[in-house]
Amino acid sequence: MLPLSAYLSNASGFLNVSLATEGFLLPVTFFYIYTMKRNLPLCLLLLMVATSYSCRDTLDTNYKKEISDWRETRIERLKSKTGWLNLAGIFWLEEGENSFGSDSSNSIVFPPSAASFYGSILKTGDSILLKPSSNPEITVNGQVSGETLLVSDDSGNPSLMESGSIAWYIIKREDRYAIRLRDYNHPRIAALDSIPCYETSGKWRVVADFIPFDTLRQVETTTATGRVDLSNCPGELVFRIGFKKYTLLPFLEGDELFIIVADKTNGIETYGNGRFMYAALPDSLNKVILDFNKAYNPPCALTPFANCPMPPRENILDLKIEAGEKEVHL
Repeated sequence: MLPLSAYLSNASGFLNVSLATEGFLLPVTFFYIYTMKRNLPLCLLLLMVATSYSCRDTLDTNYKKEISDWRETRIERLKSKTGWLNLAGIFWLEEGENSFGSDSSNSIVFPPSAASFYGSILKTGDSILLKPSSNPEITVNGQVSGETLLVSDDSGNPSLMESGSIAWYIIKREDRYAIRLRDYNHPRIAALDSIPCYETSGKWRVVADFIPFDTLRQVETTTATGRVDLSNCPGELVFRIGFKKYTLLPFLEGDELFIIVADKTNGIETYGNGRFMYAALPDSLNKVILDFNKAYNPPCALTPFANCPMPPRENILDLKIEAGEKEVHL
């Protein structure tokens, strides 16, 4: 609770009341109060004002802690084994046998931190077969194994291969397959201590009206490499900042709404291709809380080995959203 002081004086037949909180002085002067009976309603009013300030201050403190905790958790996720910071390459598979390792004689050449030769991956149509070498040892989903048919990420649970601090799995994009490589000791992990952010402000936690469409609409988004994806959009989110109304198109992602938003800070203080955020599904009154303090950089802002969707044109706002994460320079 922030410090609160009240000063009461009955000199010259009037009561002078001042509230001081967080260095901000609110003077209220009440004239010609002659009896304690008349002072009682005033004191009750003063108590209500003081209580409202105390509640607001407590709410502000709790909310700022919530955002601080969210930011700490985000850094932990980015640095984890499944985070974006340890990505070390994407290598497309050709039909047939693909030898791989750091030696330049391989079909697929890994970075110098990898072993010289891990074996090969045989691609036959949609069949992806690992043919490991005996040295170094390779595990598949934590188990040492010989030749193994691999499952790609479009299954939701790809086969994870690991050898020391190097790991990789198969991704599928349209009709193509690739190795996505991780280095658990990648320099970017140590390089990122924090992400610059705007100061947390309740102004940027707004309630939006959800206007549902009659049926789900598929909205196109384009990635940085030009790939066009279709996402399911259930309706519009309409909200106000000041006296102006804005609209965003959210996408369904599991039991949440996923939003890609661009604004006038992009390319100046924030990442040039917009930011991501999530929101809960609409409540029974079709209200959705949009918390721009949790707007964050897409993976493409942190690694060259990601391919991120850009905002649809409907989500490019004529507004400076001075909240959430700023651009990262690694």
